[in-house]
Amino acid sequence: MVKRILDVNTSDMIKMAKKDIIESIKAAEGRTIVSEVVGVFPPLFGDVSNVELVCAFGADIVLLNFYDVNEPQVLGLPIEKGEKVVEEVKKLTGRFVGINLEPVDPEADTVGERVKLTEGRIATPENVKKAIEHGVDMIVLTGNPKTGVTNKEIIKSIKSIRQEVGDEIIIIAGKMHGAGSSNELGSEIMDKDIALKFIEAGSDIILLPAPGTVPGITIEKTKEIIDAVHKKGALVMTTIGTSQEGADKQTIRTIALNSKMAGADMHHLGDAGYTGVAVPENIMTYSIAIRGKRHTYRRMARSINR
Repeated sequence: MVKRILDVNTSDMIKMAKKDIIESIKAAEGRTIVSEVVGVFPPLFGDVSNVELVCAFGADIVLLNFYDVNEPQVLGLPIEKGEKVVEEVKKLTGRFVGINLEPVDPEADTVGERVKLTEGRIATPENVKKAIEHGVDMIVLTGNPKTGVTNKEIIKSIKSIRQEVGDEIIIIAGKMHGAGSSNELGSEIMDKDIALKFIEAGSDIILLPAPGTVPGITIEKTKEIIDAVHKKGALVMTTIGTSQEGADKQTIRTIALNSKMAGADMHHLGDAGYTGVAVPENIMTYSIAIRGKRHTYRRMARSINR
């Protein structure tokens, strides 16, 4: 029987396949914390990596942003560069690891000057195959600011990845904010129809901005989308991609409870609380809001040697 992610030890994690991870998240009933880290930025505390930091404050899953499959790097680890980086993250944290890859739309009208990405950060089947070889458990098809990622291109990426890679890896798809696209801002970022197209294309988990993080993304709108996604058997991750991972504790609690009321299965905090990482206390505050001190402290205290 698959354990809830609340109860997963490192020794369990290393045995879990894609289906097991999804079932583990589902069984936790909206109590899974994902914390995003920009590995190429220096860690807050020098000799302790930011991935270790977010896990110490209660994250169940580490999501690496700016991860280049051709030049993997997470500063602050004993092994900072190369194909063993994800393996090192898992060794030190005992957590599942995801990476962001970006379905850039070359035809998108962008707000401001477009940011050009390296080849290793683009959402292609070849890059996903490399990520699997590195030990990545899930890929998030999303967009950083000013990159010109669009929902149309996300759908194309999901389809091509599923066609060429098969069912080897969890796909999470959606945008946390406009990602620079001038035609997909605010409430236009996501709706029920787009979410269902993502699922039809092959996404396992749909990504939505958390209520209160993007203009027009309300609890009611979010719940409508989540209910439709759940009816199709997929999961939802609500996200804070608007630097509110650095907000005051009351704001964090509000976002957390609103996301849970809307039906979120997974709760994501972004990497812009400080440079490259959420405010650590806010990870704990969010965790306590959605699962109480019992499960928060259990996750924080659980040894990676179990």
